[in-house]
Amino acid sequence: MSKIDPFNDELLAFLAASPTPFHAVESMSALLRDNGFKQLNEDDSWTLSAGKYFVTRNGSAIVAFINGSQDIEQTGIRMVGAHTDSPCLKVKPKPEKRMGDYLNLGVEVYGGVLLNPWFDRDLSIAGRVTVETAEEQLTSRLINFKRAVATIPSLAIHLDREANTNRTINSQTDIPPLIMKGKGDETFSDILMAQIGDEHPDLAVKKIHGWELCFYDTQVAATNGLNNEFIAGARLDNLLSCFTGLKALINADETLTSMLVCNDHEEVGSASAEGAEGPFLASIIDRLIGGGEKRHRTIARSLMISADNAHGIHPNYSDRHDPNHGPLLNEGPVIKINANQRYATNSETSSYFSYLCAKHDVPCQSFVVRTDMGCGSTIGPITAKELGVKTLDVGVPTFGMHSIRELAGRNDAFHLYTVLTAFYQDPKILQ
Repeated sequence: MSKIDPFNDELLAFLAASPTPFHAVESMSALLRDNGFKQLNEDDSWTLSAGKYFVTRNGSAIVAFINGSQDIEQTGIRMVGAHTDSPCLKVKPKPEKRMGDYLNLGVEVYGGVLLNPWFDRDLSIAGRVTVETAEEQLTSRLINFKRAVATIPSLAIHLDREANTNRTINSQTDIPPLIMKGKGDETFSDILMAQIGDEHPDLAVKKIHGWELCFYDTQVAATNGLNNEFIAGARLDNLLSCFTGLKALINADETLTSMLVCNDHEEVGSASAEGAEGPFLASIIDRLIGGGEKRHRTIARSLMISADNAHGIHPNYSDRHDPNHGPLLNEGPVIKINANQRYATNSETSSYFSYLCAKHDVPCQSFVVRTDMGCGSTIGPITAKELGVKTLDVGVPTFGMHSIRELAGRNDAFHLYTVLTAFYQDPKILQ
């Protein structure tokens, strides 16, 4: 257990520093630089020698890789995939909603948000703002209010006696967060202008042209449970996987070629330039190894592990699981299997993962959704389709997925890190 607590302390700090995909990529980039990775720009010409590199796209997706000294056609590429985005409430372009002296902000629901837990929480705002400077140049900056600046108050039960039996949530009218009370005509742009001045005092802003901002819970992730056996926090899906994959890559065998891709927009279908259905990962691979015979031989010897949280069997709702495939928290990473290819796992890739877990004393579980229920998906099948690479889907078992505060096991992130590190150090993989 001695190594688990320091690892989790780093994980909790990463979650706190990463309220949005932009901040997550910024946090990951800083950790990569601290460990000798060189940042590349997509619009530059690349000449790659053996070494450690990373590339970002849109500030919200990142590919980090080690160009190993061994022949890539013989070793293949060890890939781990995750995603930086989480379900949330995003601020609309013209968000002001006034009733009397109250100012609420209109929001869009991003992804499959579990809305009920968002009520009565201390909310803050973070994301990216694009501005015109005094020199008439466009530039973008990240902002983070950090403190609680909003809440979504529940309707009192006295005004809705059926609240505990049949209350529904209208995402247009019921969830605009309350941000202030005052008789002025202050706009949200005015509020942002003041915040930019506080966070970026050297930036002379003439006008705000746009933003990508979301609300988030100010309660930081923390250990939970009588014996501290759980981790509770926002964005465990899927920043937990981003962090474990990153830490594993940092400890990879530098003679082998390894890669971590953390895409954006998984929660809304991955169909974007920085999503798994876009060309980001394929373009990095093309620039690394070129095309033709070399590329085909390399991909045939490669493997992608798609890491995205799994559903742990809920003690109050155990009937929602297949009785033979209900993962338990703190019992190790989960191999995710679906006959209809909602997950990309097959018998060979799952066997390799379970073999690797056994070899390194990591417990391992499996998840199959109930046959009479629909199954979610991941970047795994999309990446397999786009690259033609052997793939499997795994993840840490979680409660409350897509809630504002999710719950995972204290040991499981470290278990996943251990097996991903072993993967990045394995010279043979499925050969």
